[in-house]
Amino acid sequence: MSNGWVLPDEVLRDAPAYTPRPGELADLELLLTGAYAPLAGFMTRADLVSVARRGRLADGAPWPVAVTLQVPAALAAGLDPRDEARRLLVLTDGEGAPVAALEVADVWQVRDGVAGVGGAVRRLGDGGHGPFQRLRRTPEEVRALLPPGRVLGVVADRPLHRPQLAQIAHAARTLGAHLLVMIPVGEDGTGGLPPEALVRSVFAARDRMPPATLVAVPLTRRRDEITDALLRARVSAAYGVTHLLSTGETLSGAGLRVLVPRELAYDNRDGQWRWREDIPPRNRRLALTQAEIEDLLDRGFPLPEWHTPPAVARELARARPPRRHRGLVVFLTGLSGSGKSTIARGLADALREQGDRTITLLDGDVVRRELSAGLGFSKADRDLNVRRIGWVAAEIARHRGVGICCPIAPYAQARATAREMALAAGAGFLLVHVATPLEVCEQRDRKGLYARARAGLLTGMTGIDDPYEEPTDADLVVDTSELTVDEAVQAVLHHLTETGWVEPRLQSI
Repeated sequence: MSNGWVLPDEVLRDAPAYTPRPGELADLELLLTGAYAPLAGFMTRADLVSVARRGRLADGAPWPVAVTLQVPAALAAGLDPRDEARRLLVLTDGEGAPVAALEVADVWQVRDGVAGVGGAVRRLGDGGHGPFQRLRRTPEEVRALLPPGRVLGVVADRPLHRPQLAQIAHAARTLGAHLLVMIPVGEDGTGGLPPEALVRSVFAARDRMPPATLVAVPLTRRRDEITDALLRARVSAAYGVTHLLSTGETLSGAGLRVLVPRELAYDNRDGQWRWREDIPPRNRRLALTQAEIEDLLDRGFPLPEWHTPPAVARELARARPPRRHRGLVVFLTGLSGSGKSTIARGLADALREQGDRTITLLDGDVVRRELSAGLGFSKADRDLNVRRIGWVAAEIARHRGVGICCPIAPYAQARATAREMALAAGAGFLLVHVATPLEVCEQRDRKGLYARARAGLLTGMTGIDDPYEEPTDADLVVDTSELTVDEAVQAVLHHLTETGWVEPRLQSI
């Protein structure tokens, strides 16, 4: 890693601190290691304008895309590049540990409540922590390891199955090049697998590759494939790559030659992977799609050996076990009095009877008392309440338990965030809309909330003077004005069984 920036403790102690978003943290590490050279920090407004107009930084150095840092406007208000005492911003990782110091050169408003901050960054301390740190080498360190001559780069953002391995071997052999495999370890850059699982799966294929150097690189996916391709080419060139094997994008950049592989197929006659057009249709098998691979893993079926080396298949089965063995979040949403809590309790009881996983019920009222005490019923507080519930449920599911949640959750964005957190934890997410009509909920009104809201004694009541955004992405819809509670519970169980999240059980007890 690069040398740390020695600053007096009192300077660091007094400087404001901020934790960038995951994509910004990935950019920060690439800046600190020199992979983004000649870029030495987050861009200023002048850099952004210059890159947008002519593909160059303000100093004239070629650079393809924006690399920016955005912070809350309230934090930015305390920063001033003209004042030495207010020029420093400490950037921390997700756990709050200082990673770098940013010497603020520019501050500007991006939109309401959000500001951009630009300036050079320097590392604080000795570097990062986490799994596979030994693979997170700087470009300088990697270039020192590479033999002279051509270097074929591969960005392994997906596990390497036999067709990809055959393409890599053919390209390396044709070029007479040393192979450099770059494994993305940033969020949203690993094809749906946790970064550690992707690294293990690539290492499991190592004996099927030509001699290779492997390095972990904090690449994340951007908004579009063009931006991804330009940055990947730039980073690859920094690591010493001369030829880049494309994984779909066809752009070149940074002086690299980009190779677009031809499609391969499996030849049933001799068990070899060849160019698809060279095999008669009756004798060829096409590579499995990502959806087909995920479906086999979800159902607990082995990946076929003709397509996937056994060592890779074992790593993928560990990382993505069958759905019935994975964690799950069941998220029930609906109006007050719709029957969410009653269904949730019945579902929790039924799943506990089966005994396959630990079950945790996060009931709305209990959560309000224990987890979200002090929150009100403004939109911001309701969203924070749902976010806390979603985070706890995702952590339960991360460890292969089942988290059952039943808040009102009236806003679509908050529900979407809960789904994203569960999926990021490698778990399943089932959104159940308990769509009991408002008039039925009012008739039940066991807590008297609707009556008080109608009388003007209570404000912010969902369905009365506060909106309920009906889900358009519900996985299951039930209505307790048409179903009994037991029927609604059975409907949820049936859905979970049909989709493989719960094993069928004979009702013999």
